[in-house]
Amino acid sequence: MVMAFRRKKPDALQGTLDLLVLKTLSGGPQHGYGIATHIEAVSDDTLRVEEGSIYPALHRMEQTGWIASEWRVTPNNRRARLYRLTRAGQKHLEAEQEKWDRLTKAVGKILRFA
Repeated sequence: MVMAFRRKKPDALQGTLDLLVLKTLSGGPQHGYGIATHIEAVSDDTLRVEEGSIYPALHRMEQTGWIASEWRVTPNNRRARLYRLTRAGQKHLEAEQEKWDRLTKAVGKILRFA
């Protein structure tokens, strides 16, 4: 699955990408490539987040105040922008994860009983 977002209005996939990014950052600061790699690895290569999707999403989430960033030098002596979850982002993550849990539970029921 390739997650690509071209529209400006929020949609289900964009909300899903936000949720995945926020959840990834709840484990600690990461750079954009690290976030995308983590999502891909944890999903057993089912979800692949393209560069054209991750960086606009990170920028948008930083503007909303859910994440913050700063430039740092990595262990291999390269400059990278590291993103971290803010308090507002943690609250948003909790609310969205609760909604996602309710949604997947409801879809699961329909798939079992339809």
